[in-house]
Amino acid sequence: MIDRLKIFENKYEELSLRLCDPQVAASAEKYTQTMKELKSVEPIALKYKEYKKYSDELKGAKEMLDEEKDNELREMIETEISECENKLEEINEELKILLLPKDPNDERNVIVEIRGGAGGEEAALFAAVLYRMYSMYSAKKGWTTELLGANETELGGFKEVSFMINGAGAYSRLKFESGVHRVQRVPDTETQGRIHTSTVTVAVLPEAEDVEVNIDPTDLKIDTYRSSGAGGQHINKTESAIRITHLPTGLVVECQDERSQYKNKDKAMKVLKSRLLEAERQKQQNQVASERRSQVGTGDRSERIRTYNYPQGRVTDHRVGLTLYKIDDILNGDIDEIIDALISADRAAQLKNNESV
Repeated sequence: MIDRLKIFENKYEELSLRLCDPQVAASAEKYTQTMKELKSVEPIALKYKEYKKYSDELKGAKEMLDEEKDNELREMIETEISECENKLEEINEELKILLLPKDPNDERNVIVEIRGGAGGEEAALFAAVLYRMYSMYSAKKGWTTELLGANETELGGFKEVSFMINGAGAYSRLKFESGVHRVQRVPDTETQGRIHTSTVTVAVLPEAEDVEVNIDPTDLKIDTYRSSGAGGQHINKTESAIRITHLPTGLVVECQDERSQYKNKDKAMKVLKSRLLEAERQKQQNQVASERRSQVGTGDRSERIRTYNYPQGRVTDHRVGLTLYKIDDILNGDIDEIIDALISADRAAQLKNNESV
């Protein structure tokens, strides 16, 4: 591990010097790229620097202990040695986590797609609740949300809704939200107070960059049609809605959120590219026989990952066995505790796999 840490240390020093190069400073592209690389190695380099500091202090304290005769001073030195050893153990564990392979998509924006599953109108209403939850969470993080498309129901729910979340590290925080979310509650229309169970599927896709997804225009079938649903006087007057079919895969993307046909097409293409990128990523993962299946799940859309029980005020994430009795806070966007638990479990599984290799 030390050899790897030295490589990161050297890379950090090299990049720091490169930033002082007038040619790099004069080029916005070179400067941005260098800063990006520096940012990626900086946490490891600085933590390794801290590790060396305590290692030197430990070595010096042990040398002093060998020479010291006074019992009172020896006790002080022994205390210092113990503190250094504890600190080094702590830093060592932090370094192991920092050296874990990084998901290349972690810093990307995300496209979130929410669809009502089993439960009809009740599922559609809960899809709207989850849309609100993620929107509020994004606002707490200082991220922005942009609606890409929605199929609303008469009662204010969503048969499906897709939106983009723009923010540094959005995918790293939200990628474990993919899966089936189950809700247990008494619907407003239920006269006998019976609890109904409904499901909603959530898909979290990293935003695709143009350079990664090359789409042949001849592979696309693009249809225009009049928007439908709630939307005021503009609806049904112009054919601004867009439907794009990717012929090789059969993927269909629709967008009717904007009044401009051009804007709807642009949004639909973003969604299509992200879906194609996700499909390719899944294909590559499935080709790896020893694909890691950690305790946080595979991300398969068919998995039931979480239950929201209204009568008990309970939210349970089944992948890590975490139950919290604060459903109102969670549905208002306070989901960091759940996300942190999932990230910790994923890291623990990766560390365990590394140790067994």
